[in-house]
Amino acid sequence: MSELQISIVLIVFAVVILAIAFNVIDMAVAALTGVCILIALGILDDQDIESGFRSAAGTLSLLFGGMVVARILATTGIFEWLGDVYLHATGGSGRRFLLLLIAIVAPLCAFLPNATTVILLAPIIIRVALALEADFVGPMILTAIVSNSAGLLTLVGDPATFLVGSSIGMSFGTYLQRVSLGAVLAMTIIVPMLPWLMPQVWQLRRTLPPPTRERRIARPVYASLALTVLVLMVMLFIFGEDLPTRIVPPAVAVIASSLALLIAYAVRIEPTENVLRDVDWKTLIFLASIFCLVQAIIKTGLLQLLALSLYQIFGGGLTLVALAMIAGIGVLSSLLANVPVAAASIVMVKGYLVAAEVVPETALSSHFTHWPAVSIPVFVAMMFGATLGGNATLIGASANIVTAGICARQGIPVTFMRFLRIGLPVTLCQLTAAALYVLVLTYIMR
Repeated sequence: MSELQISIVLIVFAVVILAIAFNVIDMAVAALTGVCILIALGILDDQDIESGFRSAAGTLSLLFGGMVVARILATTGIFEWLGDVYLHATGGSGRRFLLLLIAIVAPLCAFLPNATTVILLAPIIIRVALALEADFVGPMILTAIVSNSAGLLTLVGDPATFLVGSSIGMSFGTYLQRVSLGAVLAMTIIVPMLPWLMPQVWQLRRTLPPPTRERRIARPVYASLALTVLVLMVMLFIFGEDLPTRIVPPAVAVIASSLALLIAYAVRIEPTENVLRDVDWKTLIFLASIFCLVQAIIKTGLLQLLALSLYQIFGGGLTLVALAMIAGIGVLSSLLANVPVAAASIVMVKGYLVAAEVVPETALSSHFTHWPAVSIPVFVAMMFGATLGGNATLIGASANIVTAGICARQGIPVTFMRFLRIGLPVTLCQLTAAALYVLVLTYIMR
């Protein structure tokens, strides 16, 4: 690629990000236009588009499956029932509303992809916020941030985490031992920041009306079948890769969506075309376009240059490289969807470790799994940087983008700056805590 083409790629990328940041144009339109410009100029060809879609396939499958399952569950009436239970549990207190939100979202995101959790819980959170006469946008932003943070609790909780972990052959159990405690630390930091981030909701007090007759689910058999699909999806997320026929999380999401659609079709409660029409296609198009833009950046060869630059700057200092990954990938993940950033960073970090002679050149193969213990903190740092960095801005993570889409459909768009006011301070505190955790992990794994 010529210097002119490299410059064009960087300019187009920068213009797309700035257009989204300043709300000049719809984010899906901006990203898709950027891709079309690079195609028209001959910088992206059909193979590049294919590679971009191949990289995006896992994330898009997870999101699509989660959206379909959530849409089917919405027809069961279970969200209304859970909303009533949640509202009663708050006692009219905004403080309790926010704390319970964290307590509900965090465990779910340990086993469900974060965007899926946002899709499932959004109807409940919005319902309770409206009942408390509170602005639901702040709690929805908090839901996205908590879901991203809690996605670090397990290997399957966040697409970026899964991508990094699977690239080095990290098992579910090993992940729990080496990463999960850091995720707990990142989650804990959010709580003392709530009175400052959302003072109006935190201080809110409402007198709830006396509870009426307990709401009942109209179709209990149908609801039970839909919930069975959700439970099956969670179980396959956890154990699917250990089955004789290995089932990876993206495939699990597609299987679950197919079963949910089959159940809805069999009982004839919701036409299939209505369910598919309500899928957030704009979010899926945006993420696919972002992956293609990242593919253009990979094609420039800048990542290989960055790998060599890392070695020239830090040499074999893996601790410093790990800290640089938290900061650098954290910044990039705030400007781009964190999953493609993680995908590109894996190539860069593996190239650095080969250059530093920590691993042989065969480590560049996707089948290499014999990573020495001293290299693991670098990959853990990548997970923290990608996942927590995505909390900073509206476009930093798929859960953020899904949240914006849900709020827009409720009539209140979420601007880039509004998300930034909550997301940036949380991200800075979380990345600082992550750096301390990685330092301790590096010392332990020497």
